[in-house]
Amino acid sequence: MSAPPEEFYSDERWQNWLDRIREEDIDPEDEDSARLLLNLQDDVAIAVAKIVTAYDDGDIDEEEATDELTDIREVVLDEVSFENDDKAMLIDGVQTSLVCVFYAAEQYVAEGAADEAAVEEYVLEAGRAEEAEDLDSALGLVAAGGTRIIDGEELDMSVTEELEYGLVTEWVNGLDSLQSAMSDPEVVEEEDEADE
Repeated sequence: MSAPPEEFYSDERWQNWLDRIREEDIDPEDEDSARLLLNLQDDVAIAVAKIVTAYDDGDIDEEEATDELTDIREVVLDEVSFENDDKAMLIDGVQTSLVCVFYAAEQYVAEGAADEAAVEEYVLEAGRAEEAEDLDSALGLVAAGGTRIIDGEELDMSVTEELEYGLVTEWVNGLDSLQSAMSDPEVVEEEDEADE
């Protein structure tokens, strides 16, 4: 079976990132470590951005886009085993942030951009849902905000200052990566090649 002409993301690519994290001393307070984790997150967000862009451009249809998103989600959100508990926790944080990126992209492909509120309003409403311990609604609201980002709306990250730290702020962190990816989908790859 031949590979598709353009593979948006592969298990091998994800494993390469994980291997780099296994090999390096990771300290989230250290700028290089933080950048490595952010690049890992951004790299996945870029792949997602390329899929929704290909879908928007008519290069792939809804079914193909959904299948591609599902494939990446299964690779990236699969359980990762690290001997080092701190690294395992950091990867878990990246995966948590990316959950919302996948939901937003899947929702966008299936239904288009949400149109009932601005992206910040969705985020703030999600914060209220989280406070009420309604995490399903919170995720749905942040994902709806994400569909607006895919549609070109800007998210002002200062909105997180109004939120208690928790899942919503983690998910919004993922949306920040998605926003960067939608505006400039090549950044990480260039840096990545320069590092190697």
